[in-house]
Amino acid sequence: MAILEDISAFVQQGRAKNVKALVAQALEEGIDAQQILNDGLLAGMDVVGERFKKNEVYVPEVLLSARAMNMGTELLKPHLQGEAAVQKGTVVLGTVKGDLHDIGKNLVHMMMEGKGLEVIDLGVDVSAERFIEAAKEHNASIIACSALLTTTMGEMGNVVQLVKQNDLPVAVMVGGAPVTQAFADSIGADCYTADAASCADWALQYCQSHAS
Repeated sequence: MAILEDISAFVQQGRAKNVKALVAQALEEGIDAQQILNDGLLAGMDVVGERFKKNEVYVPEVLLSARAMNMGTELLKPHLQGEAAVQKGTVVLGTVKGDLHDIGKNLVHMMMEGKGLEVIDLGVDVSAERFIEAAKEHNASIIACSALLTTTMGEMGNVVQLVKQNDLPVAVMVGGAPVTQAFADSIGADCYTADAASCADWALQYCQSHAS
C-alpha cells in the first residue's frame, strides 16, 4: 500500500510532521491501525536499525527517526485495542548502580520500541534489586543492563545472581563500551551485543520465541 510505504520512508528520513499527517490520513482512509504500525512505522524503523548497524546512519539520524515514529504511534494508540494493542514483549532497561551514563541506554530504548517491544526504562544508577522488582512488577521477559564504567560492570553480575536467586524466567542482556562477550560469559549473562540495533534484534527474537 503506497501510503504505508510513504510513512515508512518518512520515518527513515526523520520527518515527524509528514509521518503524523500520513498516519492521520491512513486512519481516515480506514486502514487498520495495527497495519499502519507494522507496515509503516515499525517497517521504517527496521530499516533505520539495519542502516545503523552498517554505520550508514548515526545517532542523530536515529533520534530523528525515533521521534517521527513516536509521533505516529501516539496517534495510533487510541485505535490499538484488545489484542492489537498487545506488545511483542516487555523489557526492563537501565544503567547500573553507580553509573550515570544514558546515551547508549536511550538508543537501545528507541531501537527496542522500534521493534514493537514495551520498554520499562528505569533510568540511570539502578540497583540490582530495582531491576528485579521491576521485572516482577511488569512481568518482563528481559532485563537489559548498560554500563560505561569498568568500575560499575560488577553490578551486572549482581543482577544475574538475583535473577537466579529469585528463580525468575528472565533473560539478562548486558552492554556498554567496556563490556565484552568474555565478561558476559563470566557473569552468566544470557546475551551481549556490541550495538543497539543488534540488541533490539536479539530482544525481539527472544520475546517471540518465549511468548506464552
